[in-house]
Amino acid sequence: MRHELTMRLQKMRAWMALCVLTMALPAAAQGAPGSNPIIRDKFTADPAPLVVGDTLYLYVGHDEAQRDEMFNMREWLVYSTKDMRTWTSHAPIMNVKDFKWAKADAWASQTIEKNGKFYFYAAVEHDATHPGKAIGVAVSDKPTGPFVDARGSALVTNQMTPKGTHSWEDIDPTVLTDDDGTSWLAWGNRQCYIAKLKPNMTELDGPIQEITPPHFEEGPWLHKRGKLYYLTYASLDRSTQRDEHVSYATAPAITGPWTYRGLLTGSGKYSFTIHPGIVQFKDNWYLFLHNATLAIGDMNGAIGRRAVTVEHLQYNADGTMRPVEQTAAGVSVPPTSN
Repeated sequence: MRHELTMRLQKMRAWMALCVLTMALPAAAQGAPGSNPIIRDKFTADPAPLVVGDTLYLYVGHDEAQRDEMFNMREWLVYSTKDMRTWTSHAPIMNVKDFKWAKADAWASQTIEKNGKFYFYAAVEHDATHPGKAIGVAVSDKPTGPFVDARGSALVTNQMTPKGTHSWEDIDPTVLTDDDGTSWLAWGNRQCYIAKLKPNMTELDGPIQEITPPHFEEGPWLHKRGKLYYLTYASLDRSTQRDEHVSYATAPAITGPWTYRGLLTGSGKYSFTIHPGIVQFKDNWYLFLHNATLAIGDMNGAIGRRAVTVEHLQYNADGTMRPVEQTAAGVSVPPTSN
C-alpha cells in the first residue's frame, strides 16, 4: 500500500516537472465572457455547481501549491453567476481548520440545499485518531456561507471502509436528493461507495455499498435526468492512459444496476487529474471540469495549480450523454444544435 502511494506520488511529481519545463505559457489573457478557464485570478479545482433560484453557485478548492509542491489546499471558495458569463467572487466559505478533527487537505466538495439549509460535504485528512482521508459535513443558512461543522466529527472515516485498498479512498463526496426526498452520498478513490443519508443530512442511514464502475479512479458526481440516474467520474485505464479522463454509467435506480457508458471526455490539458460537476441551469446543461492551462504571473499550471472550466452538455434521445470536447471558448459560444 505504501509502495503504491509512493509510486503514484513519483509519477505525479514527474508529470508536474514536465509541465513546468514544457508549458512556458504566458499569463492568461482575459478571454470572452464564458471562455475557459472561467476563474483567472486564482488557481481553482474540483468544481461543484449548485443552482438556487436564478443563480448558479460554484464551489471549488483553492490550489495554492508553490513551485514544486504537489498540492497545497487549505480553504474552499464559492463563485456565483446569473448568466454563465460573469462570475462573482465571495468570501472563502470554510477552512480545513474549521473541522477541528482534521489536519490538512481541503479537497473536493459539494454543497446541496435541503429543508432551507445548505449542507457542505468535503474531503480532508483526518488527525491521528482516525488516520487517512475522511469526509466532513458542514451547514449554513446561506449558499455563500460561512459554513460550520455540523457534527464535530467526520461523517465517513477510513476505518468505515475496511475493504478498500489504500488510506485515501474516502474522498470526493457527491450528494443527490431523489424525487422522494431521500438523499444519497457517494464517494471514493479506486473504490466507489454509496450510502443513504438520514433526513438530518449529517448521519448515514444504513450500510455502505460498493458500486465501483469500470476504470473508476475518483471524483464521482451523481445527477438525475428524467427517470435515469447518472454516475460520472474521473476514470483511468491504466493499460492505455497516462492521465485521468471522464467516464460515466447510468442506472434505472440509485441503487443500480449501473451500466457503463464509456468516455464522456478526455483528460484536462496539462493536468493529471480531472473532476466533473454537472448541473442544469436555465434550461441548459453544463459540465464543469478542471485543467492546468492557467498561468498567473510567473506561476504556470501544474498538478497543484489547476483551473476550472465549463462546457455545454447535451443528451441523445436514449438518455446517453454526448461526448464533450474541451475547448478554450467554453460557453462563450452556443452549443451545437441537437
